[in-house]
Amino acid sequence: MGGLGPLLLCLAVILFVIVMIALSAIKIVPEYERGVVFRLGRLVDMRGPGLFFLIPVIERMVRVDQRVITMDVPPQEVITLDNVTIKVNAVLYFMVIDPQLAVVRVMDFIRATMQIAQTTLRSVVGQVELDELLARRESINERLQRIIDEQTEPWGVKVTIVEIKDVELPQSMQRAMARQAEAEREKRAKIIHASGEFEASKMLGEAARVIAADPISLQLRYLQTLTEIAVEKNSTIVFPLPVDTLSVFLDTLRNPPSPERPAAPPDKLPE
Repeated sequence: MGGLGPLLLCLAVILFVIVMIALSAIKIVPEYERGVVFRLGRLVDMRGPGLFFLIPVIERMVRVDQRVITMDVPPQEVITLDNVTIKVNAVLYFMVIDPQLAVVRVMDFIRATMQIAQTTLRSVVGQVELDELLARRESINERLQRIIDEQTEPWGVKVTIVEIKDVELPQSMQRAMARQAEAEREKRAKIIHASGEFEASKMLGEAARVIAADPISLQLRYLQTLTEIAVEKNSTIVFPLPVDTLSVFLDTLRNPPSPERPAAPPDKLPE
């Protein structure tokens, strides 16, 4: 009985080691990850998702996340094609589509993608003018995405979206752009005002031709103006009255009607 105790203890230790080795061989990979397996340093295959086993000591696994990664590109100081110094930052969306390449071809694919995004952002923005950068941002975003994706493709990384977030301009350039916008608004206001004056002159010319063809309409216009002015009772206005309007009354005073000669109708007044 004295020698049975150490034997049981040894068996317990061996059993414990076997259980621990068996547990270390069990691997569970979630749906959004893949396991890149190396056997004695050589790439074997890619496993997962789910439950699988590794040969202890001989096989090693590297987990790779295949979800979309969002990365902010820090502000980059760039000189545009028209020699304007600006600061530009962007946001980058990418994901791993080939975990084996992402593990074997590059040491840290996230840092490598960040460096590529920074250098490409400076290069592309430096090839365009400031007005083009502000007005055609979508086309520049597409160009950035295409260039960065071409460079990260050998690493098994797919760049899906690149968006320029903010363009920081110098204070002097902001003031110049504000003056330019104000001048543009004044230009539009003057054009609209001149167009209105031109249309009004055309209408006045048409009205003058109508009045010239019918002098009575001019007299009616005078009377209408008098009616409008009479509404205001806080001032005295001297309004010239055309002589043609009084000619009927003057002729009546000069030639009063008599029993032998009645008054002439208005349409047959003496000259």
